Amino acid sequence: MYFKIVYMQIIEFGTGDGSPVIHALETWGQYTGVIHGFEISPSAATAARHSAAAHGVSNQYKVLNSCFFKGLEQLRPSTLVANPPYVAAPDNDIMMPALHGGVDGANLTRDLMSLGLDKVMLLISSYSNPVETLQHARRQGYILRDFMVTAMPFGKYSSEPKVMRWITQMKDERKAFFSPRTYLLAGVLLVKPSTGLRQQKDLTDEVLAVMTALH
Repeated sequence: MYFKIVYMQIIEFGTGDGSPVIHALETWGQYTGVIHGFEISPSAATAARHSAAAHGVSNQYKVLNSCFFKGLEQLRPSTLVANPPYVAAPDNDIMMPALHGGVDGANLTRDLMSLGLDKVMLLISSYSNPVETLQHARRQGYILRDFMVTAMPFGKYSSEPKVMRWITQMKDERKAFFSPRTYLLAGVLLVKPSTGLRQQKDLTDEVLAVMTALH
């Protein structure tokens, strides 16, 4: 997925180790502002800060171990970058509770889409109700401008028996799409169209055709 980085106010939900943003800053080098990343895990925030410093981008990438939503109020950004937790389960009594994305895996993703930012770049899983999630984006006034989809193997947390039983039930309800060994992960760029972009093609249907292909 190509995303031209120009000056804009960018906020990141959940930095993890910071590697995606750090790699983007190093690779493209066109962004002249500051990206504010918010991470609730102290150890992850520390790791992201150290990595940003080691790669020489700490002036552009500010990692804060604090609440994302409070930061959102203070910064008033135009653009959101996020890899929200998307493990689907009936509750968060799972192996890694921090990865619980809600009952269908996409509650937090839809909450982020509802914040009203001009641009949102995030990841969507094919086993986390992608149809309703992208329809929600449309209802929020977004068009899907660009995307990239990759096949992912089920890992330790997504293949936990409780999780697998739940997403198998979701699959029967056409809310999850995956094969025995693989699910799909889409990186999408959602944009609130300005007057000059209203004729821009919305790729939502194309993404859904791909994301629902695994039965």
